Amino acid sequence: MKLLHIDSSILGDNSASRALSAAVVRAWQAAEPGVQVTYRDLASEGINHFSGATLGALGTAEELRDAAQKHEAELSASSLAEFLAADALVIGAPMYNFTIPSQLKAWIDRIAVAGQTFRYTEAGPEGLCGDKKVIIVSTAGGLHAGQTSGAAHEGYLRLVLGFLGITDIEFVRAEGLAYGDEVRSKALSDANVLINEHLFAAA
Repeated sequence: MKLLHIDSSILGDNSASRALSAAVVRAWQAAEPGVQVTYRDLASEGINHFSGATLGALGTAEELRDAAQKHEAELSASSLAEFLAADALVIGAPMYNFTIPSQLKAWIDRIAVAGQTFRYTEAGPEGLCGDKKVIIVSTAGGLHAGQTSGAAHEGYLRLVLGFLGITDIEFVRAEGLAYGDEVRSKALSDANVLINEHLFAAA
């Protein structure tokens, strides 16, 4: 099985979502020792935001692209190829200002490609990636479960992945991380219990 591990936090070693997404991957490897992991760090790799230059590169014949266009086209192609090849994904998705990091949105814009990951039909849009499983590590400094702010963060990810046909989605949540050491410690502990004792219990 091929597993794509995505991190998007800008906090480096201080990131809760990075620590928890790594824990999910370790637990998955323990449950399925043969899993092949590909890792992409969206914060350090700096995937450019989707732009007119991106569209221009994709619309230019390969032999006519300049260096910048080649970079844009290769970035889109590699991101899409990794996603298509993956049987499952682990996505670290911290909440920044009530939504996902812009780095993660930039990656989504590279993989949401008509004719590749979804298509339009007479009956409406159809996702083409329904065979994938996704575990999302959702972290936040505040408490957002059951609130509109939480729905905006996790709801967007459910919406866009569902548009691509993916419905097998699980969340590992750690909230209230900015509410002091005690609340943070409990949130991380509870998330790790979920990962290590329940997430792969049936595996």
